[in-house]
Amino acid sequence: MMGPPTHLPAKVAKVWQLREANVVQVQKVKYVLWAADWQRCLRFYRELFGGVVSFESEVWSEIVIAGATLGIHGGGEGKRTWTGLSFQLDNLREAITRLAECGGSLASEPNDTPEDPLHLAMCIDPEGNEFMMTRRRS
Repeated sequence: MMGPPTHLPAKVAKVWQLREANVVQVQKVKYVLWAADWQRCLRFYRELFGGVVSFESEVWSEIVIAGATLGIHGGGEGKRTWTGLSFQLDNLREAITRLAECGGSLASEPNDTPEDPLHLAMCIDPEGNEFMMTRRRS
């Protein structure tokens, strides 16, 4: 192959070169959560974060939040499980209130002092999946 045109920015040229190489092309990245009640799980993420359900079935569903896809796999046991997920928000105080209204809970009370203002909440969805809600520190 000829290589990328010379007028392309370096990052775009690198992507072009990778496509010319023998690499697997990723179409989408999904993060999977298990749910004993998949409909409740979908409803939680839709209501709390405004997620858009892009596929829905008893075994597998997908919801898109801020461009990221969460796969909801039915058949979970509802056990508490750390996911590693983090949602950065503009209003963490409001989100903490909405968390309970949508069926979630806090894993522990967040720290909120003048020395360490509120910036992180450890949360649990109705299926036992643990995640973080954060706000950018000033």
